[in-house]
This record gives sequence, C-alpha cells and structure tokens, in this order.
Amino acid sequence: MTALEPRDAEVTPLPDGRAEAPAAPDDGQGGILGGSHRALSVGIVSVVVLIAFEATAVGTAMPIAARELHGIPLYAFAFSAYFTTSLFAMVLSGQWADRDGPLRPLATGISAFGAGLLLSGTASAMWLFIIGRAVQGLGGGLVIVALYVVVSRAYSERLRPSIMAAFAASWVVPSVVGPLASGAVTEHLGWRWVFIGIPALVVFPLALALPAIRRMASGPADPSVPPRPFDGRRIRLALGISVGAGLLQYAGQELRWLSVIPAVAGTALLVPAVLGLLPRGTCRAVRGLPSVVLLRGIAAGSFIAAESFVPLMLVTQRGLSPTMAGLSLAVGGATWALGSYVQARPRLEPYRQWLMVGGMVAVAIVTASSVLIAAVPVWIVGVAWGVGCFGMGMVLASTSVLLLKLSAPEEAGANSAALQIADGLSNVLLLAAGGAAFAALGGGAVGAAHVAVGASGSHPGAFAAVFLPMAAVALVGAWVGTRLRARDA
Repeated sequence: MTALEPRDAEVTPLPDGRAEAPAAPDDGQGGILGGSHRALSVGIVSVVVLIAFEATAVGTAMPIAARELHGIPLYAFAFSAYFTTSLFAMVLSGQWADRDGPLRPLATGISAFGAGLLLSGTASAMWLFIIGRAVQGLGGGLVIVALYVVVSRAYSERLRPSIMAAFAASWVVPSVVGPLASGAVTEHLGWRWVFIGIPALVVFPLALALPAIRRMASGPADPSVPPRPFDGRRIRLALGISVGAGLLQYAGQELRWLSVIPAVAGTALLVPAVLGLLPRGTCRAVRGLPSVVLLRGIAAGSFIAAESFVPLMLVTQRGLSPTMAGLSLAVGGATWALGSYVQARPRLEPYRQWLMVGGMVAVAIVTASSVLIAAVPVWIVGVAWGVGCFGMGMVLASTSVLLLKLSAPEEAGANSAALQIADGLSNVLLLAAGGAAFAALGGGAVGAAHVAVGASGSHPGAFAAVFLPMAAVALVGAWVGTRLRARDA
C-alpha cells in the first residue's frame, strides 16, 4: 500500500460545499495497530513519547543547570528560545512537507532535537545552553507539523481520532515518570545527564518510523504536479512571528517603562505575521477551518496559562509542599488521555462539535481558583484539574481531527502549521499577559518567597488576576466552538 492510492478514491463533499480530499485507505483490520499501520503507529507514537519525556524531564533539571552555569538572569530565555525557533520551524515544516512529503522534515527535526539536547548538555556557559534550546525548538517545530502530515496521508478519516488519542496517551507515563526520573538523575549523576541521555531514545523512533513513513506517506501529495517552490513571503512572516513573540515575552517579564519599546516592536512584527500565516478569517471566528484554528489557540493558551500558576498558588497560599502541589495535578495526564479516547469513539462523531464546546475549561479554572478561599478544601484542585484535563483531551484531539478533515492533501502541512502556531503563540501571549497581571498585583513578592511554606504574606488578588481572565478566555472558546461547522452542516 502506498500514499498514492487514495487519489483514485471517491471524493465526498465537505459541509461547506468544498470537495473533501480522498481519505487514506484502511488496512482492513480495523485499527491503528492492524496490518501495515502497526510499525508506523508504534514509531510515530514513540516520537511523541520522546517529545513528552523531554518536556517533562528537562523542566525539572533546568533550575540546577541555570544555577551551575551562572545563568539565573537568563533563565526565562532557556524556555523562550525553544518556543520562538519552533514557531519558525512549524511554518518551514508545513511548506517542506507539502512540497516533498513529511519524511525529510521529520528526520531532520528528530536529528536537530537530539543535537540540541547534546549541545545544552555539554554547554559550558549559559548562552551555549540557550543556543542548544533554540536548536531543540527548531527540531520540535519540524517534527510536530510533519507528524500531522503523516497522519493525514497514512490514516483514513476513521482511524485519525484513534491515532490522535494515542498521541495524547503518550504523555501519561512521561508526565509521571519524567520529573521523578529527572530529579533522581540530577541529584545522583548531575543535570547534564538528563540532556545527554535523552538523545539515546531517538534511535528507536527513527529505526521504526522512517521506513514505514517512506512506504506509506512519502513524496508530494500529487506527483503529477511540479513541486511548488518555497514561499519566501511565508518564511519571512514566520521569522517575524518568532521574533515578535520573543520580544513580547521579554516585555512581559520586564515591567519597566523601557519595556514599551520591545512590546511595540514585537506587536508590529506579530500582527502582520499572524494575519499572513493563519487562515483568513481566523481572528473573526469565520465558520469552518478558521474557527478550528482559533479554538485550538484559545483552548491551549487559557489552560496552560492557568495551569502554570496552580502549583505556586498551592505552595504559597495553602502551604503545600512543592511535591504535593505537583501531585495534585498528576491525575490530569490520565484524564487527558481518557478525554482523547472518548472523542475517538465512532458513535460520538456526530456530537464532536458539542463535545468540544463542553470540553472548554472555564469551570475547571474557576473551581481551581476557589482554593484561594481558606474554607475550600485543597483537594478540590485535583478534582477540578482532572475534569479540566478530560475536557482538554477532547478539545485538542478533536481540533486536530477536524483540521485534517477540512484540509486537502497538498494543504495539510500549511494548515497543520497554522494549528500549531495558534497553539504555541496563544501560550506565550496569554502567559505574558497573565504574568504581567500577576506581577502588577504583588506576585513578584509571592514568587520571591515561594520557598516559605504557608499562607503568610499571601496575595490572592495576584492569582485571581490570572485565573479569572483565563476563565473568561475559555468561555469565549466555548462560543467559538459553536462555529466549527457551516450552517447547513
């Protein structure tokens, strides 16, 4: 079976009247682990496990690395370097995959991801460490978009919800094991081994996934059409969105009058880049694909911005230890995977839009923030966040499924890049906004004293200034969820 066979399949109309791209064929054995899909599914899921393990393990070792490299003042840039370069790589990967197929960007991305880890793990100065994180971001951006194109090429519409659910489930074990393993390695062997050890995990995904991708999803979507050249304008816009996001993040961290300069420069770069890279009508929530992309950004950004402050709130306002504060969110990995599993059930397909509306996390965010009231028991946070992660599992997996359904094969890369840009960009913008509000209402004093367990010197207003606006953003997302299909759908 090759990726070329589906082009002779029957074309079906989409709800908006467009012709839907022919679906990839089933293997006749009813699942993502059946027949010719087995090696591909195990391989690409292993890639996601690698990315998940890096995201959960490296964050644990990062404070020790920054301290030993005398780079605490540059700590935030170790995170933002990854993000800003990944935004650029997402657009590049989308064009590359649409032009030549997903095999090359995926292989290049995994290689760059491993190389960045090695560079950070062997760095002798903080600026070298940050460069390594930037190389990682290039690799991560290439990989995530290429994986979406693989799914669009190699899996039929019936199987796509299941492989997206498998992607979500791939985060469960790393989210639990990653921080514990990273902490143990950092304590007994040193932080460098966290970075140096992860690239060894690259070998298995490469050996298993790449041959299957070459067989099932390689090459351009339509070999009869001459390859389109890379769009220089979109690449320049991608560079603008990366630099603009970085400047805005820097401005949000430095609450000084001089911060207005990078904020204005970042906005000037970001606005035209966003308008040029996202589907037309995204900012206006036009029905169909634009609303799918917008919903992805709103859902991911509001959830991540709120979640980032939950452990700090529990430590400083309710007196939990850092370990207990982290464990209060541990159930989220399992319920997230459960939500992704639920959306993959075929009998729920007619209700996918309403699953996404109900999955928005406004209620979970408000409920979690209620522990700022001393009379509310702390365990409420675990329950609220478990429910919220269940909803996010349904929402994020469903946006991926709908995006691929609404994308022709030659557009899958560009549209997948737009989805990931909306996701990543909303994270940094809402985190920057939440962080600025938090600092303006005394959150800086909270952060400086967070090692002191107890509620003394609490600043509940600073936390409320984060959670309540994010809940409002999530409510807007619920409205956007009603616009995912055309009126006659």
